[in-house]
Amino acid sequence: MRATRAVGAALAAGLLLAGAACTSSDDGKSADGKVRITVNCEPPKSAAIDRRSFEEDIAIFEKQNPDIDVVAHDAFPCMDPKTFDAKLAGGQMETVFYVYFTDVANVIKRKQAADVSEYVDAVKGYGDIQASVTDIFTSDGKTYGLPRTNYSMGLIYNKALFTKAGLDASKPPTTWEEVRAAAKKIAGLGNGTVGYADYSASNQGGWHFTAEMYSQGGTMVSEDGKSATVNTPQGKVVLQTLKDMRWTDDSMGSKQLLQITDVQQMMGSGKLGMYLSAPDNIPEVVKKYQGSYDDLAIAPMPGAKGTLLGGDGYMFNRKATPEQIRAGVKWVEFQNLTPGTGANNWERAAKNKAPVGLPQPNLWTGATADADNKLKAQFANVPVENYQLFQTTEVPGKLEPPQAQQIYSVMDGVMSSVLTNRNANIDRLLSDASDKIDRLLANQR
Repeated sequence: MRATRAVGAALAAGLLLAGAACTSSDDGKSADGKVRITVNCEPPKSAAIDRRSFEEDIAIFEKQNPDIDVVAHDAFPCMDPKTFDAKLAGGQMETVFYVYFTDVANVIKRKQAADVSEYVDAVKGYGDIQASVTDIFTSDGKTYGLPRTNYSMGLIYNKALFTKAGLDASKPPTTWEEVRAAAKKIAGLGNGTVGYADYSASNQGGWHFTAEMYSQGGTMVSEDGKSATVNTPQGKVVLQTLKDMRWTDDSMGSKQLLQITDVQQMMGSGKLGMYLSAPDNIPEVVKKYQGSYDDLAIAPMPGAKGTLLGGDGYMFNRKATPEQIRAGVKWVEFQNLTPGTGANNWERAAKNKAPVGLPQPNLWTGATADADNKLKAQFANVPVENYQLFQTTEVPGKLEPPQAQQIYSVMDGVMSSVLTNRNANIDRLLSDASDKIDRLLANQR
C-alpha cells in the first residue's frame, strides 16, 4: 500500500476508457505500415513537465525506431482498480499496459497477458534486474512482463535531530532495540519532539504492521495463503516494541491514529525523529511540508530480516502480434530500463528541477546499477550520501499479502489499540486478528 498508490486510487473516479478502440485486437499496423502499439500511463495534462518529457521520449524513440508508431493514452492514476479488471476482460487494454506488482499474479492466472519470454533477453541489462523483481513477472518458467519501478521500505530519519540528541547521524539504528533507544533520546529533547511515529488508521496501520513483521522475519499469511501467521513470536515482538515505546518510554507522542500525511507533516516541521517509509516520501516531505533534503536520510529496515517490497511494471496484451510485443518490449526498455533515457534521463530531470540522486527506481544490480548510479551522481541535486547505506544494504523483499487491504483493515484495529490503550492485551489482539484473517482468506477461496 504505497502512499502514492493510495492517493491515486482515491482520485481515480475520473479515469475514462478513452481510446479503447485502439487496442491490439486488429493487425497492429498503422496506415503507413508501421507497427502500432498503444501504451498507457502517459502523465496527465495537469502534470505539464512530466507530460512534455513523456512526449519527448516518444519522439526520440520513434526516431530511433522508424518502423514503430507509439500511441499514448494518458491516465491518472496509471491503473484504476475500478476499471482494470473490466478492461482486461473486455479486450480493451492497451498493447502495453501498466500493472502493480500485487496484481501481476492474478493477471497471469487469468491468462490475460502475453507470454513475452522470447523477447525479454533482447533487453540490454535484463540480467542485471534484481531477481526479486523479475520473479514477480515469472510463472512456470515463463515471463509475462517487465518492471517499471521497484521500492522497498526503510527508516527515514532526521539527521539534525539525531545530532541534537547526541546520536551519530552517520550511524542510524540497525535493530529495533536501537530504534527504541534512539527514539527515547530524541523525545527527551522536549518541546513536542517525537522520537518515532507510526500509522494506525485508514488501513495504513496494518500496512506498517506488515512491514514491521517482515523486518522481524515474519509473514502475514501462510505460504499456501490459507491461514494467518500474525499470532506468532514475531507479531508479539512488533506490538510489544511499539507498546513499550508508546507507554514506557513516551517516545511516540500522545497524538495517535496517525496517517501518512500526519507523519510527513511532523517530519517536515522538524519535530519527528524517525518513521518507516520508502524513499519517495523524502521529496513529498520537502515539497509539501518544507522539509530539508540536507536533514532527511533513509536507512535500511531495522533488523534487515525483510522489508516490504512494492512497485509496478508493464504487461502486454494477450492479443498483441509478435511484432507488437517486440515493439512494446523495446519501448519499455527505452522508457524505463535504460540508464540515461526516458524516465531515467537524469540530466533532463535535473534541468526540470526534479530531485536526482534518490535511491530509485532501485531496479538493478551489477554493471547497469553502476551506470545508473554514475549518471545520477553526475546530475545529483540532493545529498546522495544521505541514502548510501540504504542503497548498498541488501534486505530481502516481500510483497504485500493476499487480500492486503482487508488484512490491513483488521490490523489497523490492533495497531490503534496498542497505541491508544495502555492496557491493551497483545495476545488477545493477535488471536482475534488471526481468526478474522482466517475467515477473510476462507471466504476468498
